[in-house]
Amino acid sequence: MQNKYAFFNNRIVPIEEATVSIMTHALNYGTGAFGGLRGYWNADKEELFVFRPQQHFERVLYSAKMLMIDLPYSVSDLVNILLTLLQKEGYQQDCYIRPLVYKSQPLIGVRLNDVEGTFSMFSVPFGRYVDAEEGAKVAVSSWRRISDNSIPARGKFTGAYINSAFIKTEALLNGYDEALVLDQSGHISEGSAENVFIFRNGKAITPPVNSDILEGITRRTIIHLIREELGLEVEERPIDRTEFYVCDEAFFCGTGVQIAAITEVDRRPVGDGKMGPLVSELRDLYFNIVRGNNDKYINWLQPVYATTPEPIA
Repeated sequence: MQNKYAFFNNRIVPIEEATVSIMTHALNYGTGAFGGLRGYWNADKEELFVFRPQQHFERVLYSAKMLMIDLPYSVSDLVNILLTLLQKEGYQQDCYIRPLVYKSQPLIGVRLNDVEGTFSMFSVPFGRYVDAEEGAKVAVSSWRRISDNSIPARGKFTGAYINSAFIKTEALLNGYDEALVLDQSGHISEGSAENVFIFRNGKAITPPVNSDILEGITRRTIIHLIREELGLEVEERPIDRTEFYVCDEAFFCGTGVQIAAITEVDRRPVGDGKMGPLVSELRDLYFNIVRGNNDKYINWLQPVYATTPEPIA
């Protein structure tokens, strides 16, 4: 099943009509930002659940603010557009949703001020982002993560992802599943497009938000689950490269990657070289939550088909 529709120019249109000019400012200068949400199909409940859409759209609006794009939508407006789009698609399978805010004016000139912007959104059926979720083999990239004073990582800016593309391509061409990236100080920042955690000496450790990482919504979720459900301490601090060589377990997390165990770094096994018990428990917990099988966290989910959206103005 393929996607058929998009929200474009303030209405739902066939996907083939959602096109832009080659003169579009964002295409030429990377002056856009995107979000990423997942919808999870629960066959027993015959429902599609979207995970934490309000938080995702809050970040989209923050990114728009940094780009000096004043959108005429609130978070609730964007959730309503999301529901309308997904009901139109009628998915009965997992999907990925891509909201996009961008400078839409056909204009030559590098700047953010006085350039028109707009919002669009589409969705696609989607499975795994990293095939080896149960045991990813990674290497530390030769590329460095861009710094906040160059391009802020807390906004998912389209132009910034050339950095991720160089990182991921190097890893794949060298035979790895993913990469770890160092920040400008030489500490681990994140993956090419994922946050990262290690378990060591009975606690979870993850780079802090000032390590040029995306302030991930899944990251925030995982910190809560480790503390409240696994009963472990979470420490946010810089992580040295070699800590991955001696840690007990490690994993990536994010909307796309979900939770993927890291079992090898720089040809060295992480722990015993297999997905460990803590990552396994965390994955089971996470997937039960996002598929609507854990009532304790049902408020994190937006049901699609049980909700009647308002007409799009």
